[in-house]
Amino acid sequence: MKTVLVTGSSGLIGSETARHFHALGWKCVGMDNNMRARFFGPDGDTEWNRRRLVAECPRFQHVEADIRDRDRVLRTIAELKPDLIVHCAAQPSHDLAAKIPFEDFDVNAVGTHNLLEATRRGAPEAVFVFMSTNKVYGDRPNLIPLRELPTRWDYADPKFAGGIPEDFPIDQSTHSIFGASKVAADVMAQEYGRYFGMKVGVFRGGCLTGAAHSGAKLHGFLAWLFKTALSGGRYQILGYKGKQVRDQIHSHDVAAAFHAFYENPRAGEVYNLGGGKENSASILECLARIETMTGRRIETEYTDTNRVGDHICYYSDLTKMRRHFPGWRITRDLDAIFEDFHRAALAERA
Repeated sequence: MKTVLVTGSSGLIGSETARHFHALGWKCVGMDNNMRARFFGPDGDTEWNRRRLVAECPRFQHVEADIRDRDRVLRTIAELKPDLIVHCAAQPSHDLAAKIPFEDFDVNAVGTHNLLEATRRGAPEAVFVFMSTNKVYGDRPNLIPLRELPTRWDYADPKFAGGIPEDFPIDQSTHSIFGASKVAADVMAQEYGRYFGMKVGVFRGGCLTGAAHSGAKLHGFLAWLFKTALSGGRYQILGYKGKQVRDQIHSHDVAAAFHAFYENPRAGEVYNLGGGKENSASILECLARIETMTGRRIETEYTDTNRVGDHICYYSDLTKMRRHFPGWRITRDLDAIFEDFHRAALAERA
């Protein structure tokens, strides 16, 4: 029986990954210590998701561990010798990172290095998948000429009509503290692949979403937007007229991408993994969709001050993903993603 070790297994992508491989008959070991509850309070708590995994997946084993604990990480991987490691654990908030910079770097950069070195020593033949972020590009995408449409910004340069490719520069830009710590982890993961010849894949996520997301104000855009809408709260829009654009990708399609890489791994390869242009939407467009779907008007509060290093427009160019993995595709469009959230929200309120 094959074994997958998933870090951040109680989170959105980690839990989807565990479920994906469990359904294929794998043994799944999840490493998580619910730091989201510390980062974001009750809204970010993932304990409910851990309990659900344990109850519904008989070959799932939970390991309560912190990826900053180097000895524990070294020992766990040496003993387990997994076939696949999917590293999703992170401090994921753009805004929170500036308030806890030491903790942010220790989790995102040092924790990733611990896992990579533990894999090199204890399971060198394993495939290693690292969940990176589009924030490694910093605010350089904002230098691309844009055109303003009624409800969104879009690229005016035809070179980027399909989105941001993997060779887009990551240097000489403002990333946010979170983006910088993920850059450190991203480059280190690439290096372990290229320097040591390990089977490492780096996936730079767009807006990763799905109903298993424990959305909080500081992280989990679409989940938090739905939660705000159905609770009658007020949603805060930070700059760019609410026309800033992100590409949404469902966690189901993210897990499928990891599986595709496992089947055809490469050494230190980088992929942009988002919903692409077809699954892109602005804040204004998302608000309108949710209002139509729920029949509720969402109260908003607008400020001209955008987040430092934030993207005005970002969606992933999926050309490389589709070329390397022709069997992989986006299976959940925006309608399916929004319906997934709406069903989950209604079930929770029932």
